[in-house]
Amino acid sequence: MTLLILGLVVFLGVHSVRIFAEGWRTQMRQRLGENGWKGLYSLLSIAGFVLIVWGYGQARLQPTVLWPSPTWTRHLAALLTIPAFVLLVAAYVPGNAIKARLHHPMVLGVKVWALSHLLANNTLADLLLFGGFLAWSVASFTAARKRDNVAGAVYLRGHAGPTIAVVVVGLLAWAGFAFWAHAAWIGVRPFG
Repeated sequence: MTLLILGLVVFLGVHSVRIFAEGWRTQMRQRLGENGWKGLYSLLSIAGFVLIVWGYGQARLQPTVLWPSPTWTRHLAALLTIPAFVLLVAAYVPGNAIKARLHHPMVLGVKVWALSHLLANNTLADLLLFGGFLAWSVASFTAARKRDNVAGAVYLRGHAGPTIAVVVVGLLAWAGFAFWAHAAWIGVRPFG
């Protein structure tokens, strides 16, 4: 469990600098240069991610069950991850109406993903992993919206073509992950 916690602290900590220490982040970017900052950020993110994967895998070997997990919650989680994938894709496709409306779809996608997995999983490791990401995504979205308001950010109106592409690619990515990659990479079949 220690590796999981350490990984979460490193990964979510790096991704929380802009939420809690914007001034320090600006100073470090100036001091290290843009590429230096991005390099350090990337190295720490990768290290944190590796620790999360390793620690979560170890914690799954001896799970501490916290509450009952009915089968229907897995189906609900599978359903909720559909919009999570669409939101993730929306973050990267310019000119789509989803991003124009929600402004920060990736963070919202993480929020939906984390919540769905909290509903379907019932161990201490699940609570730490998915609860940590859920708390981070709530704080990140709130901070991003505040930054937008302070900066007077204006998001361009989305168009039908990119929006349709977002939905189609999001659905295809979800299907690939739900029916193949989740079992291959994580060892859990969402539908069986």
